[in-house]
Amino acid sequence: VQLVESGGGLVQAGGSLRLSCAASGSIFSINAMGWYRQAPGQEREFFTAISNDGRIRYADFVKGRFTIFRDNAKNTLYLQMNSLKPEDTAMYYCAASNRDYDPVRFYYSGMDYWGKGTQVTVSS
Repeated sequence: VQLVESGGGLVQAGGSLRLSCAASGSIFSINAMGWYRQAPGQEREFFTAISNDGRIRYADFVKGRFTIFRDNAKNTLYLQMNSLKPEDTAMYYCAASNRDYDPVRFYYSGMDYWGKGTQVTVSS
């Protein structure tokens, strides 16, 4: 499975961005996809995932501001980010899992496939 993110950039606080993640390869094996982020000097953190049957989990710090959704026909995962804050500045990574949908495992152990990331910078 190959994952390629796009859509990052520089935005002012309060603005919006939409990230995309195009999946290719053995996508039939994917059971869940999600987004992580890593700010400079900090560990990578999980914040949202979506299962094949539409179950979704958000971390509290993005709930109500970010929306994860997928277009199965295009094999693409999206992240709509609204009301961005400077503390949202990070490298954002798309990820996919071929195991059961388990947000707890996604938080502690990550997923099985990773993109290279796209930078999001929010200015104050």
